[in-house]
Amino acid sequence: MAKSNVYFTKTLTSQAVVQLYQALGTALPGKVAVKLHSGEVGNQNFIRPPFLKPVIDLVNGTIVECNTAYEGKRDTTKAHWETMKFHGWTDIAPVDIMDEEGELELSIDGGKKIQKNYVGNHLANYDSMLVLSHFKGHPMGGFGGALKNISIGIASSHGKAYIHGVGVVEDFWNSDHDSFLESMADAAKSIVAYFDGKMAFINIMRNMSVDCDCCAMAEDPKIGDIGILASLDPVALDQACLDLVYASDDPGKAHLIERIESRNGIHTVEAAAALGIGSRDYALITL
Repeated sequence: MAKSNVYFTKTLTSQAVVQLYQALGTALPGKVAVKLHSGEVGNQNFIRPPFLKPVIDLVNGTIVECNTAYEGKRDTTKAHWETMKFHGWTDIAPVDIMDEEGELELSIDGGKKIQKNYVGNHLANYDSMLVLSHFKGHPMGGFGGALKNISIGIASSHGKAYIHGVGVVEDFWNSDHDSFLESMADAAKSIVAYFDGKMAFINIMRNMSVDCDCCAMAEDPKIGDIGILASLDPVALDQACLDLVYASDDPGKAHLIERIESRNGIHTVEAAAALGIGSRDYALITL
């Protein structure tokens, strides 16, 4: 597979997000879903609405999310809507909780661990997708980026448990770990196949705690902000972010790297590349 272009800037502004999207040279057609993380109530690190509003406006997008499979302020549609309003997402764009009215089953061609993925059934209402991901650590995945955002993030509440349990919902918390990571890659493949090239991905490397935005009580970041990256290839994008963490001269990176390595986080990227979702070889183009 040929190298994928990954665009990078150290500038962390809302206008830089727009410039990174424009650098991709793509025009997302039709009704555009914008997948982002609503942030668990109490979390201090999630990316705030004003930062993302200009790029959402540019694509005339609808913010989409799905309910969680664990207790919190986003585990029911009612609670999730309240969180969306509380965090200000409904103030900047239309919002859609995609599994509010049920789920849609997608087949996974050649999945390593699972052969189907359950997503919010409102996904069928969209022609293309802009994926805005906050790159940071994660208690289970090691890190969260574009691949996690389109796998666990787009899965319905039941679908999240299905991925975590490697096809057995009851094994949500005790499935084989690497198999869970491979299941995330499988689910990501179904989303990339569904939109068939009509996707764009942006990762924001700021507030990079070892914990995800799903944690109501997250650790404060120890590594400094790095920048914003964009690509049409989610595998290349996540790989580039990981490489920038390792290449950083910030001593705080050790904290994040320990989280990534202790959960074998790179394996999700390895599995996604093996499935043909994208390439780990990339050209980093600095703007």
